[in-house]
This record gives sequence, structure tokens and C-alpha cells, in this order.
Amino acid sequence: MKVVLFIGHHKVGSSSLQEFLSQNSIRLLKSRILYPAVEAQGLSVLLAKALQGKDNVETLPINAREAHNALAFTMLTEETGGAMPNFHAGLPHSNQMFRTIQQQINMLQPKAVILTAEVFANFAPRSTSLIDRLATFFQGADIRVIATFRRIDDYLASWHGQRLRFGQKVNPLRAVGIGPYRNSIHFDYKKMLDGWCKTVPQAEFILRNYSDVLANGGSVKDFIASSGLKFPRGLLPVRQANESLHRGMVEIARRGNHQLDQPDARLLRQVLGLKTPALNLPASGDVELFGAEHRENMVNTFELVHDYIGQVAGRQPFFPDMEEARTTRPYAEIEVATDALDQLQRLSGDIGNAVVHDFLKSLDLRQET
Repeated sequence: MKVVLFIGHHKVGSSSLQEFLSQNSIRLLKSRILYPAVEAQGLSVLLAKALQGKDNVETLPINAREAHNALAFTMLTEETGGAMPNFHAGLPHSNQMFRTIQQQINMLQPKAVILTAEVFANFAPRSTSLIDRLATFFQGADIRVIATFRRIDDYLASWHGQRLRFGQKVNPLRAVGIGPYRNSIHFDYKKMLDGWCKTVPQAEFILRNYSDVLANGGSVKDFIASSGLKFPRGLLPVRQANESLHRGMVEIARRGNHQLDQPDARLLRQVLGLKTPALNLPASGDVELFGAEHRENMVNTFELVHDYIGQVAGRQPFFPDMEEARTTRPYAEIEVATDALDQLQRLSGDIGNAVVHDFLKSLDLRQET
């Protein structure tokens, strides 16, 4: 049996990939590719789709759509403590999850099993025993581990925006640069990957540059090409998931997370996402979040990590355009955010929530917080 593990990184199209594989789980099963459920809700979705003779479900519950994130979070919580994310609720013990997967393998006799979870990226620095547990479960299988990495400046900007979408209170990148991330998997990719390489040395590791993933048609098409599996024809198309916050809106969302109650801050972020297409803004990637000094320091500090990734991948440099990360983007973050706020204030009559309306009307981006 072949086992394909997609282990992240974060912000590399994993949500779209999980959505695609979940929606097509029955069609994949007919080709003896198992994308397993891990608990009762996921099994119920599989049964309903099988009985209906179709894969498409308009809205999948998160424990079915991101089943292997649910497994990974449960394993992390049981092994190292901490709280489960509130969006993954009602889950059984991980022992039961593994039994659920094993029963599907026993009954369905697949040629291949796929697990996808960007949360697997957090295993190595927390405890390599988590990786060993997965490897032991699939002992005797041919294991392929796929990981995708973004160039560090592009990745940190995207992950920083994701933290804002989670409602976290963060400092601007232009003020603190890479400092809060430097010792984490969000900067040190070796911390994410090295434990996997050492714990599962028999596995085949496929490392992908996110720029190449995009050039190859996105995370789903690239995964299909990298998996080594023969996917059936006629699969349901990819649906966009987890769209990023425009970088011109980052500072406005950041202020909202600090100044508003969580429900109102969440509504503000929703408003920003809905209004962005109507605003006249530069391309998100042209907005500078770091500043020249932080960029220079970021690239210099990342050199050893970059060299390690290239060694594992068997190609140097892993990011051929790494030096471009030193170049500041043409539009300063505060200037774009100020212009965006001005446009939003002119559109404020369309904003129904009084708290969000008043926040945008009174916000002054000239004062640093």
C-alpha cells in the first residue's frame, strides 16, 4: 500500500486541497484511493454521499473537510497539552481515530491512503514521537511525504495576515520584523522538516516551491502530479478556500483586533474582505510590510535554513529568486492602508453594523499603536 502525507507548510493552498479531496472522496475510493474519515461525522458524510451516488456536498462540516487537521490537533493536544481549537469540537480520542482509519483500510482495501494536514507541520518541534506514531501506524507501506514552502518574505506576510484573520493581536511587521517568528516553524523551516526526515528516513520526501506550485496550476494540480498516484478522471473542480487578506487592509484589521471586541473585530474583517474588490488598491504583493532593514536582516538570517531545504530537496538554491526578497515593494503599507481607509469611509453608508461603521469613521492611522 502507498501512503501520501501532505504535511504543509501553512498558507500553501492546503485548505483548497483538503476541500478537493474531501468532496471527491467517493470517486477516489472507486479508484481505490482512500481519503479517510477520522470520526463519526466524517463517516456519516461518506455514507450519505455513497447512498446519494454523488460526491458534491455544498457545505462540509469542518471535521469532515479538514479531518486530518482534526487528527493532528488531537494528537498534539494529547501529547503536549494545550487547548483544542474551538472549531474542532466533539472529537474522540486519537486512539479511536486511528481505529477508524484502520477499519476503513481493512474493509475497503485501498491501494493508497492520503492524509493532508498543514497541522502536521507543527509535529517535529513539539514531539517527534507524534511523527513516529504515524510512521508506525503505516509500517510496511511505501510512504511519500510532500511539503510545500514559500519564499520567506512572501510566507511571513501571508502567515501574519492569517493570524489577523484568527483574531490575534499582533504587532506590525514593519515594527518588529522577523523577531516573533525567528525561532518557530514559521521562519525556521528546518524545525518543521528535520524531525520528519530523521524519524521517517525510509520515506520519499518531495519538497515543492510554492511559486512552482502556482505555475503548475495550484495546490490541487501540483499535489496530483507530486503524489505518484493515478487519479481518476471526472473529479469535481477545485473550490477556492481561505482567501488571504489584502495587504493594504492588514493595518486596519490589526487595529480592529486590538481595539474592538472579538465579535466586532471579526465582523470588521468580513467587511474588509467584502469591500476590497470595490476599492482602488495596488496589487497585494506590491505592498511593503517589512521595510528595507528588516528585509535585509530576514534574508541574511534565513540563509542557513534556505541551504538546508535545498540539501533535502536535492537542488540549490531551493528558491531561485531568493535575492529578490531583499527588494522592498513599491507601496508602503501605511500609505496604502490610509488610502484604503479613506475609500472605506466614503463607502461607510453601505456598512450596516454601527460599531464597525463608527470604528472606520474614527480610525486615525497616523498614530502608531
